[in-house]
Amino acid sequence: MAAPDPGRWGECGPRQPGRLGARGGQEPGAVLGAVGMMDLAYVCEWERWTKSTYCPSLPLACAWSCRNLIAFTTDLRNDDQDLTRMIHILDTEHPWEVHSISSGHSEAITCLEWDQSGSRLLSADADGQIKCWSMADHLANSWESSVGSQVEGDPIVALSWLHNGVKLALHVEKSGASSFGEKFSRVKFSPSLTLFGGKPMEGWIAVTVSGLVTVSLLKPSGQVLTSTESLCRLRGRVALADIAFTGGGNIVVAAADGSSASPVKFYKVCVSVVSEKCRIDTEILPSLFMRCTTDPNRKDRFPAITHLKFLARDMSEQVLLCASSQTSSLVECWSLRKEGLPVNNIFQQISPVVGDKQPMILKWRILSATNDLDRVSAVALPKLPISLTNTDLKVASDTQFYPGLGLALAFQDGSVHMVHRLSLQTMAVFYSSTPRSLDEPALKRPRTTGPAVHFKAMQLSWTSLALVGIDNHGKLSMLRISPSLGHPLEPKLALQHLLFLLEYCMVTGYDWWDILLHVQPSMVQSLVERLHEEYTRQKPALQQVLSTRILAMKASLCKLSPCTVARVCDYHTKLFLMAITSTLKSLLRPHFLNTPDKSPGDRLAEICAKITDVDIDKVMINLKTEEFVLDMNTLQALQQLLQWVGDFVLYLLVSLPNQGSPLRPGHSFLRDGTSLGMLRELMVVIRIWGLLKPSCLPVYTATSDTQDSMSLLFRLLTKLWICCEAVMRAQPVNPMRAWWMSAACCPASCWCPAWTGCLPATAWSAACSPNSPCACALAGLQLCRATPPPCSWMAWPGPPASPRSTTSGGCTWVPTQLRSVKPAPGVAVSPC
Repeated sequence: MAAPDPGRWGECGPRQPGRLGARGGQEPGAVLGAVGMMDLAYVCEWERWTKSTYCPSLPLACAWSCRNLIAFTTDLRNDDQDLTRMIHILDTEHPWEVHSISSGHSEAITCLEWDQSGSRLLSADADGQIKCWSMADHLANSWESSVGSQVEGDPIVALSWLHNGVKLALHVEKSGASSFGEKFSRVKFSPSLTLFGGKPMEGWIAVTVSGLVTVSLLKPSGQVLTSTESLCRLRGRVALADIAFTGGGNIVVAAADGSSASPVKFYKVCVSVVSEKCRIDTEILPSLFMRCTTDPNRKDRFPAITHLKFLARDMSEQVLLCASSQTSSLVECWSLRKEGLPVNNIFQQISPVVGDKQPMILKWRILSATNDLDRVSAVALPKLPISLTNTDLKVASDTQFYPGLGLALAFQDGSVHMVHRLSLQTMAVFYSSTPRSLDEPALKRPRTTGPAVHFKAMQLSWTSLALVGIDNHGKLSMLRISPSLGHPLEPKLALQHLLFLLEYCMVTGYDWWDILLHVQPSMVQSLVERLHEEYTRQKPALQQVLSTRILAMKASLCKLSPCTVARVCDYHTKLFLMAITSTLKSLLRPHFLNTPDKSPGDRLAEICAKITDVDIDKVMINLKTEEFVLDMNTLQALQQLLQWVGDFVLYLLVSLPNQGSPLRPGHSFLRDGTSLGMLRELMVVIRIWGLLKPSCLPVYTATSDTQDSMSLLFRLLTKLWICCEAVMRAQPVNPMRAWWMSAACCPASCWCPAWTGCLPATAWSAACSPNSPCACALAGLQLCRATPPPCSWMAWPGPPASPRSTTSGGCTWVPTQLRSVKPAPGVAVSPC
């Protein structure tokens, strides 16, 4: 598969050439209404196999995970005309890298379903076989199937993982709140089945064409418990089915035989484990007839039910039905409600209890219905759990925030309509080919030799900002959907919508690639700043949980703008530093297992934060060194990681003279007290481990044999960390200036560049002679030349009007044009 045409999301950067031998290109797309409602991102075509051997799977199955991985099916025909059922895994960010799996299914694959973590995939076929695929070593291009189940000879028509009880609702009304807990509230939702202690039990449920329901449970030991039961006593053919979950932990199954004249039936399924065996109990719920069948004018126009879907997996009270003929369709949305049951006056007089409290029953009521439409070929439902209260719906309408409120309908004429999930009113339309004018003569229109290209399977992303469709020729198309569906927005409001969805992905851990499709380069700087502001407002415990996610999110945002691309390296380095810190701290063990209230890693962080001494040995005295004892082979195996830490500390210190330029890698570390504190802790750990096994220490080339490299690096790093912490506490100290003026007048044996410069007599440290070589970087000024003579100094009046160089007292000063750290008012600097 080749590199797809980036279409109209060129802000994400050009794509590299293809590697799998297919071609991609952008289809002509036309959008009705405002520009930007729905447009084409890229198209992927298969050319690795010839048309004689490659054919789209029938039926076509497609699934989109929360990690933005797409799974879809195709069939391959060999020379003997035998079909091989293939499953393809595609990363939406790198669509040219497709991993194909020979599924081993003997019949057509009917269902694909991702789990809530996006790391496991279920596949089911027309022979009743179900396979569970999982990542090998957490790699998206390596999959293996080790467990599964089977209902032999009975095709699977519906499949789902059991619910884990986790549901976060988005409150559009609270999108401007400071706490994530107000924006995204935890909905009370019970798992389908729990283990001892309340932990959700993993497994899946499936419905067969003969009316059976089968449940498989994955025990922690790896054993699979499987049970099968009839949905009801009178089993009948099930052509269409879907599965949803209730807040109480029950499962609801909707089933239809495919005829619009027959009722759509609903069943409650309860799963339990009794005596190490899986038990299934079913109960019949109220059924419904489609309204079009009760209308005399439409009774025979739509004979078949072609689509049956709950509006959400965790919303069993709303269902979407589509009835079709050969050329047209009709869509209805139904809701299950509690209604009072009328009671005759005679019974009210006999029983006062009945008169006081009216009995309640469950009844299906139609919410909305469409007029006659072209034949619907595919349906995609939203996965975003947006709150549907009247207040949230009103705020969403006022602010033009539509993610999670629309569902997609694909038609056989090649168009895709976004309609409101409750009212079914059309909100946006996309055409796969440019519609011709009605005034164009019919003779000029090319005759079609077959049905129009249309989507046979569709899926919305988890934030509803992207839509993938696979057409009847097996071609995959990616559409991006505007959060406002093309309505004009103020830049501030458009930024707020994207920020709200990014925060949701950060809290849930979902991938945010589909949000990046809508980020313009001019938004990147504001988004990164606003994201950091919202992050710092959260509680420290939550910040610690989200620390790695926000760094990864900032890195992916900064890639989109040439002005911020230099920061990407720093964010990735911080992620690597955090991973190393967690790994090394996890190796520490308490000396007595029953004593610590805090882990050795927590005590190390607390002591290093409390003791600001520049002598590394004085910090070590306050630690229990027996907690740092490791096996010698383990220490030697860690040498490369320890060497990276030492090299990185040295690189940061050497980079200080050039700190005025934010384009240099490592620039943000010089102002990040948290990262510098991590490096201090690691230096202490390395020092202790070096006493146990000197060969695991980082290796340096020094100019003096008597030089203690680790001690000197720790001293300089601590000085820099102290100044950064002072700035974070809003004290009037410039970190670069204070650090170099107090301690960084380096001795001749230092590795730093030996630049000489001019400092006021009052600024020289007692340990540094005025005649020593010195590397200096003062408050956004780079020092060029000279030995230190007396210089005149004044208070900082503000940034210079224009870059210039000035000679004062024999020193030449050159102001840098990029000044990211400005001194506080009243700090003495050079008059130039």
